Amino acid sequence: MNAELVPFRVAVADSELADLRTRLAATRWPDAETVDDWSQGMPLAYAKELSEYWATGYDWRATEARLNAVPQFKTSIDGVGIHFLHARSPHPQARPLLITHGWPGSVAEFLDVIGPLTDPPDPADAFHVVAPSLPGYGFSDKPTGTGWTLERIAATLVTLMQRLGYERFFAHGNDWGSFITGILGHIAPEHLDGIHLVMPFAAAPEEEVRLSPEDYRGLGALKEFAAKESAYAAVQSTKPQSLAYGLTDSPVGQLGWAGEKYWSWSDHDGDAEKIIPRNRILDMVSVCWFTATAASSGRLYWESYNKSPLTRVDVPTGFSVFPADARMPKAWAEHRFTDLRYWKEMPSGGHFPALECPDVLVEELRGFFRTLR
Repeated sequence: MNAELVPFRVAVADSELADLRTRLAATRWPDAETVDDWSQGMPLAYAKELSEYWATGYDWRATEARLNAVPQFKTSIDGVGIHFLHARSPHPQARPLLITHGWPGSVAEFLDVIGPLTDPPDPADAFHVVAPSLPGYGFSDKPTGTGWTLERIAATLVTLMQRLGYERFFAHGNDWGSFITGILGHIAPEHLDGIHLVMPFAAAPEEEVRLSPEDYRGLGALKEFAAKESAYAAVQSTKPQSLAYGLTDSPVGQLGWAGEKYWSWSDHDGDAEKIIPRNRILDMVSVCWFTATAASSGRLYWESYNKSPLTRVDVPTGFSVFPADARMPKAWAEHRFTDLRYWKEMPSGGHFPALECPDVLVEELRGFFRTLR
């Protein structure tokens, strides 16, 4: 493909849909958990219920149509085909915005925010939205060699934006996308007019800083997350290939491994589907399944988990901090992000704001970037 931008459409074959249903029907189920909550993972009864719905009620073709309603392309960068959505605004004053997902996400995560971002009530808030599939995720190619770190991916996205004619742009990210967006602010400040993040990761500065009660609660939550919720990262950062055999062969395996995160990491009162509808959960899991990216997506942890330095960022930065997501003290963030202009503690929300509260995320992006236009 070289520098060519090749139009792309998602087209899952009927035979793959039939194969999914066959595999779901033939699932060999484990015994049930020995607790009455999610502390051991997705409960058996819920896994069976969601699996049955995936086979008989969920409409992948509707999701495929939603994806294909957004212009999509692939282009080769550094030997890997990068898939991306490119939704141009009808408004001439629109500014380019790069939005980047993480694990176990995909560009399908952003389908509810693209329209409001490209065609807002006030044309002054309009964006041209570029949403890439990370290398090894979704509809991008799977790297066949090592070295595809967060830093290399960030450099790839700068090339992508330049290839689209965007020499300067805004950027937003969540999960791995937050890390990548922060790296962009470090390696390519001449191309960034501002970045917006939802995970304020920063190291403690050498000098002592005063921490608030909210800061201590956030650090305590991170400690609890490491103790109770980090198994996925431990496995994917050490043995992603071994895990991938089960996830690539069994759709219920993929559902249990990735789908559980939409319960564990969202801000809910015991019923995650009130926050993220099951169709949206299955959108995300289906992209993982149909693209067979369990191994290639997991390898990003092997490449970069706890290996990417939290480097200084000098471009204008804004944070929307959701209470059920990871957070570090604002004083630490100010030390890393030296031009921190916006910090808002959100009243609700978790790790997947584009799925949980898309309207809120859109307003946060509009509000912060409005100050930088």
